[in-house]
Amino acid sequence: MRESKSPELPATDFIRNIIRNDLATGKHKRLVTRFPPEPNGHLHIGHAKSIQLNFGTAEEFKGICFMRFDDTNPLKEEEEYVDGILKDVSWMGYEWEERLTYASDYFEQLYEFAEELIKKGKAYVESQSAEEIRSKRGTLTEPGINSPFRDRSVEENLTLFRQMRAGEFDDGTHVLRAKIDMASPNINMRDPVLYRIRKVPHQRTANQWCIYPLYDFTHGLSDAMEGVTHSLCTLEFEDHRPLYDWILSEVSAPCIPRQIEFSRLNLRYTVLSKRKLIQLVEEGHVSGWDDPRMMTLSGLRRRGYPASVIRLFCERIGISKSENNIDMSILEDCAREVLDKTAPRMMCVLKPLKVIITNYPDDKAENFQPARHPKNPEMGKRKVPFSREIYIDHDDFREDPPPNYFRLAPGKEVRLRYAYVIRCDEVIYDERGVVSELHCTYDQATRSGAKPEGRKVKGIIHWVSAKDSVQVEVRLYDRLFAKPIPGSDDPEGNFLNDINRDSIEILSKCQIESETITSTNQEVFQFERLGYFYPDPVDSHAEAMVFNRTVTLRDTWAILEQEQN
Repeated sequence: MRESKSPELPATDFIRNIIRNDLATGKHKRLVTRFPPEPNGHLHIGHAKSIQLNFGTAEEFKGICFMRFDDTNPLKEEEEYVDGILKDVSWMGYEWEERLTYASDYFEQLYEFAEELIKKGKAYVESQSAEEIRSKRGTLTEPGINSPFRDRSVEENLTLFRQMRAGEFDDGTHVLRAKIDMASPNINMRDPVLYRIRKVPHQRTANQWCIYPLYDFTHGLSDAMEGVTHSLCTLEFEDHRPLYDWILSEVSAPCIPRQIEFSRLNLRYTVLSKRKLIQLVEEGHVSGWDDPRMMTLSGLRRRGYPASVIRLFCERIGISKSENNIDMSILEDCAREVLDKTAPRMMCVLKPLKVIITNYPDDKAENFQPARHPKNPEMGKRKVPFSREIYIDHDDFREDPPPNYFRLAPGKEVRLRYAYVIRCDEVIYDERGVVSELHCTYDQATRSGAKPEGRKVKGIIHWVSAKDSVQVEVRLYDRLFAKPIPGSDDPEGNFLNDINRDSIEILSKCQIESETITSTNQEVFQFERLGYFYPDPVDSHAEAMVFNRTVTLRDTWAILEQEQN
């Protein structure tokens, strides 16, 4: 379900203004950006904002964007995540051509930069434990304490660092630290760790290395080696920018990229923390990273969200420095806006109730031909069979209807969409006293399109032919969390307590128009009166179709909130 991108240009923002000015003044001849995820999990909708910004601005300003993996921690990184990330970026509509890189491509150059810092007296080998380093780092109001190993000679530091590379020391015995200022008001500048020993195989370099650079050291230098002009990061890296600039200025970097920060995406009724997403998966609260309730790109894709919806959402929320919590309804409204224009219509009965039209001949059959899409005649028409026995939804019948109830009830009339007006004459019950069948009569003069005088029937319901429909499973997905900010009301911040226990309802005996089975090609349908639904790409097959609800036709959460207030 990969799509091409919209030709619409995104609205301007402060980052684009900076880029535009840098190009206009000749500071840079060409824009170079990068999207640099760590392959330790799957991407979520927050990453989509960064994908669209980095790849999108490169396209807009006729520059280039690198697809780079910051793979410096072999303890947490897996090839599964690499493959998943590439699939997600491609699904979003972006390509990297020959610009697929890895931080591990630069391990040798990074090591040489580290030795350069040592030779300049700007880095030293630390032999304190991680706990000791942490305890002497200081606080926001108190300076840190210099390491007793801070004044080691250049020669001793070089020898120890080379021994670290040769594997002569155990994990945790030594690290390489930058020599900056333990009294800096920015804690990130208090002699940060640059390299650590990790005697584990790397997914790309195998056992070639046993020391690995940390992110803060790797990131800026990788940017420089790729000729990145604008390093676009979320706001949590703002306090790291002085270290980014310091490292680049202290080594012979081929260029000096400019780091610019923007607000990360905070979405209500979900969690986007990688730690929390991993917890949801590993503890079995969801079926996996691609669970349709997850705000991962793979989960959204499986639920039926087209990439165009995600791009529209990113454009709509914009780029700024201001932190805010975006309501889930904005994403859902984007889905409705896009899908309303593209989704072919079908009828599906979620909770079938058999209706026998007693005055309709047994041997008669008709085919109605409504449009596949009411606003797109080029989509053509579909065939909707009609016969003596049909299914309507249980929710469209009331034995004792309330006032202003316009659906079916004993002695009442209702119009069958695209077909006839029927009247309920008799209610049949099973041995438990539950309604099992309705006997109705139809008015032949009310065939769809005809308007007999004096007949005004307000209610219109959907239906399917009993013999010409197909049984399918439908999964009604809702928001994974019941609270806007999961864990906010818990003293310990336990977000799991706010999981929405009604986030999925599985209906296994739904009846759908038979044409849907033969016409579907991994496209989203609008089930009339119900919402938008997508054939599950994992569990669905021709003999047993499974449909995931992508989004409802209206914002039911907003209605509930209004009722509560």
